[in-house]
Amino acid sequence: MTNNDILRRIRYTFDFKDKEVVEIFALADVTVTLEQVAAWMKRDEDEAFVQMNSIELSSFLNGLINLKRGKRDGDQPQPDAHLSNNMVFQKLRIALNLKAEDILEILELANFRLSKHELSAFFRKPDNKHYRQCKDQILRNFLMGVQLKLRPEDQTEYQD
Repeated sequence: MTNNDILRRIRYTFDFKDKEVVEIFALADVTVTLEQVAAWMKRDEDEAFVQMNSIELSSFLNGLINLKRGKRDGDQPQPDAHLSNNMVFQKLRIALNLKAEDILEILELANFRLSKHELSAFFRKPDNKHYRQCKDQILRNFLMGVQLKLRPEDQTEYQD
């Protein structure tokens, strides 16, 4: 999944307007314009499409955490220059205040089954022997499950 895909899915799931996306960036002490947001939302084949980099997506996710959980005291976390699916998953877990059981239920909504042990491997440090890389399919199913949970009227049943 590209950074733009992730932003599009989150924006749709939470029904954020472009102005709200700009405000979420501001919560992470980052300034973006409505034009930048519009360019990120364009289809890949559109001439006005702009590829979103990891620092920009990380900043957005940090802002989402601040929106959903409140700003933490002290210095704000610095955006990550390299953002893996595991890090995106972790930031979404924090923003939504989800426990392992909640995530497994969300994945079930997207007809995706995962054990608690498999899930915990995604949130370990990369140098841990039990660390497992989160593949696009898992992140995509998680985002779809969140969408189905928050916007059930928009989906009848998810088919992967």
